[in-house]
Amino acid sequence: LRMRRQHNRARFSSKRDRNQAYALTEIQRLVAALGLAEMISEQACALFESAQSNDLLTGRSLEGFAAASVYASCRVGSLARTMDEIVTVARAKKPELKTAYSAMNSELGLPVGPIDPTEYLPRYTSELDLAADVESRAHAYVDALRERNAVGGKHPSGVAAACLYKAAEDFGAEITQTAVAGVGDVSPMTVRSTVDRLEEIGVVTGRWEATS
Repeated sequence: LRMRRQHNRARFSSKRDRNQAYALTEIQRLVAALGLAEMISEQACALFESAQSNDLLTGRSLEGFAAASVYASCRVGSLARTMDEIVTVARAKKPELKTAYSAMNSELGLPVGPIDPTEYLPRYTSELDLAADVESRAHAYVDALRERNAVGGKHPSGVAAACLYKAAEDFGAEITQTAVAGVGDVSPMTVRSTVDRLEEIGVVTGRWEATS
C-alpha cells in the first residue's frame, strides 16, 4: 500500500496536479452514476479547473467542489437536478456542495438561467408512482401559473412539486405534501404556498378542475 501510494504521488509533479486528477476522476464518477451526458462531464471538469485556477479551493473540500461542478454544469445547461440528487451519489455532504457552489457562482459568474419547472415533472411523477394523467394536469398548472407571471422568484423544483401535488389531489391519488416536498427537495411550506397561489388566481377551481 505504501509503495502504491508513493507510485501514485510520483505520477504528478505537484499536490495541485494530484488534487486536480482526483477531482476530475470524481466528476466522471458522479456523471456516470447520475446517467448524465458526456458534455456535462466536460463542462464540470472545465468549471473545476477554473475554480482551482482562481484559488477557490483553499480550505475547502475537493469532493465538495467536484459535486458542485457537476451541479453547476446541470444548472448552466438548464438540466433539472437537485442538490440532494447529487449528494446521494457524491462523497461530499450537502453543506460542502452548497459552500463550493456558492463560491463558484459568485467568483466565476456562472451563466445560470432559470430551470423550467416542467423539466422536473417526469422524474417526480415516476418517483411518486403517479399516472400520466396526473403529470399532464401538473403541466397545465405550471402553464397557468406562467401565464399569470406567478412562477418568477419561486423555486422551480417547488413549483413542479406543488403542481404535481395538486394534480394528484384532483385525481384522488393518495399523496401528502410532505412526500412531494421530499422528492422536490423543498419544504412542505414551499409546496403549500404555491398551491395557495393556484387557489388565489382561481386555477384550481377554474378551467383546470378535475372532471369525473
